[in-house]
Amino acid sequence: MPNDAKVGAAANQATSARSSVLSLAIKEKAALYAAYMPWIKTGGIFVPTNRSYSLGDEIYLLLTLMDDPAKLPISGKVVWITPADAHGSKVQGVGVAFPANEGGQLARNKIESLLGGALKSKHNTHTL
Repeated sequence: MPNDAKVGAAANQATSARSSVLSLAIKEKAALYAAYMPWIKTGGIFVPTNRSYSLGDEIYLLLTLMDDPAKLPISGKVVWITPADAHGSKVQGVGVAFPANEGGQLARNKIESLLGGALKSKHNTHTL
């Protein structure tokens, strides 16, 4: 394959990985605590995935929380990456920051309402 073709193929792969749809269903409070990223100004969530992403990539996330059958649609950006070979046996995945809009605020409020006092816990999470 000529060098130009290799570069073109790599660029197409990178472009297709930059915007994608992920689905995350969290059924337990402990799992929600481990995934939530309250230190992000607009809130965020860690999504376990073995797909490759870069910081700033756009992600469309369908988030299901606990027993609620409704899926929260979130269009966010990758702000955290845990690679496959991370220290401390951390789960591979990405942290997605919620957007500063009504949908992002709804997701943040719902998560913080579900977590309540657990937000002040010092237990380890998927990110910090």
